[in-house]
Amino acid sequence: MNHLIAEANLSDQIICESAGTASYHVGNPPDRRMVAAASQRRMKFLGEARQFQKLDFEKFDLILAMDQENYRDIISLDPVGKYRDKVRMMCDFCTHHNDKEVPDPYYGGSDGFNYVIDLLLDACQGLLQHIINNQASNSRANG
Repeated sequence: MNHLIAEANLSDQIICESAGTASYHVGNPPDRRMVAAASQRRMKFLGEARQFQKLDFEKFDLILAMDQENYRDIISLDPVGKYRDKVRMMCDFCTHHNDKEVPDPYYGGSDGFNYVIDLLLDACQGLLQHIINNQASNSRANG
């Protein structure tokens, strides 16, 4: 997503972060196989893993889950449902793929990582278009 945001010259307007719902990878760099799949598409994956926290509900306008288990983990941190409308599935924004969840490529080979990158590019392109469309309609409504 950050790659597409930068390409669209929107880095000063859109903040995107990644966080897992479990703590076992906290502090680790991105998986080397995912980095390799991304680099084939001229994308760089940087940073280190962190865990989703309750304060992320306040910090971000939209929270995306990769699969149903992540979705349940996220909404479990919001027992009264105050932020439920901010939580969506990543694949909701796909325009070419029909997947409902992003598969975990961790135990597969490079084909799995390449597929996930393609799926996420589709979802992120759809998400970016959704954000741009919402900004335009909000500008018209406020202007």
